[in-house]
Amino acid sequence: MTTLYIDGDACPVRDEVYRVADRLALPVFVVANGSRPIRPPGRPNVTMITVEAGADVADDWIAERVTKADVCITSDIPLASRCLAKGGRALAPNGKIWTPDNIGSALAGREVGRYLREMGMNTGGPAPLTKQDRSQFLSALDTLVRAAQRERVG
Repeated sequence: MTTLYIDGDACPVRDEVYRVADRLALPVFVVANGSRPIRPPGRPNVTMITVEAGADVADDWIAERVTKADVCITSDIPLASRCLAKGGRALAPNGKIWTPDNIGSALAGREVGRYLREMGMNTGGPAPLTKQDRSQFLSALDTLVRAAQRERVG
């Protein structure tokens, strides 16, 4: 069965994931380190996992469990890369599907941004999600889930 994993601390599309999971009867794990309280959604298919505080603890929890039948929703490019390396699928909240073909350049861009910030340059942050981003996210999530389910069956 396809499982959805949400890197939950700062995920702006949890409600959208819950709706898709309800429609397709999929289990969801929302993984967070508890730095920001996340209200449980009160859905039987959603499990809230609170891991200990620390760098990459939530990412490690997800990466250790994701399989090729699963989808991870994350803004964290290294976590997306780890999921892809295990054969899973990864999706950013803005609807960008991470693939083996585009994750390398994203990781490189992340390192360039880190270097520029270390040099004192303001690189800004992610833009707020638009309605179009949310729509693109829902479409991409549906595409990834269906592909994961086909691969699992086939």
